[in-house]
Amino acid sequence: MPPHVTPHLQPLRQLGASLLRTFRERLRTLIAFHLLFTLLASTLVLPGIAWATRALFARLGSAVVTADELVALLFTPVGLVSVLAAQGLAFCILYWQQAGMLHVATSRHDQSHYRLTLWALWSSTRRLPALAGLVVLQVGSHLLLLAPFMAGIAWLYDLWLGGLDTYYLQKVRPPVLWYFIACALPLLLGWAWLAGRLYLRWLLALPLVALEHEAPHRALARSVALTRGWHRSIGAAVMLVLVGIIALPILATLAFDALFTPLLAWLPERYSVLLPAMLAYLTGYVLLTLALTFTGIALNALLSACLYMQLAHRQQRPTAPPGARAGRLGWAVELGVIALAALQAGWILNSFELEDDVAIIAHRGSSKRAPENTLSAFKRAIQDGADAIELDVRLSADSQVMIYHDRSLARLTGDPRDISDLTREELSHFDIGSWFGHAFRDERIPSLSQALETTRGKAGLMIELKPAPGNERALATSVIAELNAETDARYACWAEVSAPASAYPRCGYPDAWPEMRIASMSPSLVSTVEKLAPSLRTTLLAQLVLPGTIDRRGFDALGLRHNRITENEMRLAATYGYEVHAWTVNGRKRMATLLDMSVDAIITDYPDRLAALLAERSELSDGGLLLIKLHSWLRQ
Repeated sequence: MPPHVTPHLQPLRQLGASLLRTFRERLRTLIAFHLLFTLLASTLVLPGIAWATRALFARLGSAVVTADELVALLFTPVGLVSVLAAQGLAFCILYWQQAGMLHVATSRHDQSHYRLTLWALWSSTRRLPALAGLVVLQVGSHLLLLAPFMAGIAWLYDLWLGGLDTYYLQKVRPPVLWYFIACALPLLLGWAWLAGRLYLRWLLALPLVALEHEAPHRALARSVALTRGWHRSIGAAVMLVLVGIIALPILATLAFDALFTPLLAWLPERYSVLLPAMLAYLTGYVLLTLALTFTGIALNALLSACLYMQLAHRQQRPTAPPGARAGRLGWAVELGVIALAALQAGWILNSFELEDDVAIIAHRGSSKRAPENTLSAFKRAIQDGADAIELDVRLSADSQVMIYHDRSLARLTGDPRDISDLTREELSHFDIGSWFGHAFRDERIPSLSQALETTRGKAGLMIELKPAPGNERALATSVIAELNAETDARYACWAEVSAPASAYPRCGYPDAWPEMRIASMSPSLVSTVEKLAPSLRTTLLAQLVLPGTIDRRGFDALGLRHNRITENEMRLAATYGYEVHAWTVNGRKRMATLLDMSVDAIITDYPDRLAALLAERSELSDGGLLLIKLHSWLRQ
């Protein structure tokens, strides 16, 4: 032993050396298996699971568009079974893949890489029933271990945060939020420690089931016996591999961006030069991404293989076969991967739009420059360049449409009463501006009619319906009546104007409806609005959407939390012909990313930031904008 290596580090050092040497010796066969399994999973297994998942969720009869609705669904028998089934299928696929790689790592067959790959795939497929049983026992035990901790966290949530608005918690971050986190964190750490210890004791169960045909329950018991006394070394090895799997893609992406992206900026902005260079750049990036994904999966499997050989068979590492031949098929498949990466790079490059056609929607007005949902915030939003203003409406006790987000007045005024329990006259006495700053003292709760008059000819409105239980239709009917009255007022205004050229800034477009949009988080309420006013545009707002739970033809736009917007969501929108609105986006970097994804509208507390970003990008040449979009895509 070298003098600088302490005794307790020697097993870890030997394990690392075995892992890297096995990875080098089995590299081509592991690549072949990974390609074949990925092809099989992407063309047959995953589409089948996706279809089954959509069909199952469609039978739930509930459209999940908010986090609260998701939690409620998860605690129903059908929802719980659905989640467990989805998790079980996901882990079965993972165990299946890992079992195949274990066969590759420990095989002594002297044959071509692709024959060995087919043998490993067949051998792991034959063990699928046992692997499924192992998933039930191993993953199920972790879920059962999690249950009491989750019950405790749910109790703490009800104790500290029950009834508080989610947006309020995110933006204001009141002291009770930190009390909840302080109380919940020990529970999470306790579960993580117990789950990690259980995971290490059962680490060898998968190779025992896959390679020695052990029954799942016997494999778990034998894994506990084999790993006894090795927990510290195994834990250190697992953590090092995990850190590597997480850190390597991040570091590689940053290095790729730092080394190669600046080279693109030096190229002349001529498409004859720029496009081939960007195509080569993207092809390299796609290949790097594929390589890193494969490396993480392979290292995880090889760690199990090396530990299995060392603890179960007293061998430092799997013995390599005498020799394996790549063959022409091997070269053809690997060249095919490069061609596929180039095709994907071309598809990415062609997906970039060179126009930023996006609407700026001010969230509750310019709600970081003035108190939310007030006339001051709406006026500031107009000054900040907003195309439309998002606001929230509720019915007062005398059926007047008032602009206010929360159900009660507690957050902004300290009064615990609900909006629906007070008349418009009573609501007019509340000051909802002083909390924001002295300059907005005596700001009052506005009505929808006041907002329509303030924004007339200057900005459109996205009117989010916030009904009290049981008055959904009444609120929708009242809002539609207000919009009809606004149209009448505009026509009357035009009739009084002697110079039509100057009428628009004062009167707005005569028909108010094209500038208005109704939004709601309730699919049934959106459907009600569609029936009451078919020509009025509607937006379904959603924190998340489970596959198969909503009719994507039942609205004109889908408003998604910005971190839920993916390329798949954009493809669905193009397929069904609706817009995608992102909320609530306040950072310039995220705004740029969403612009490059071609969303139709961005809802923000800072409309001036988005307006400035759009102005800057409009000054760029097509080549410069293409480089910006590429850089933004790389950072997604």
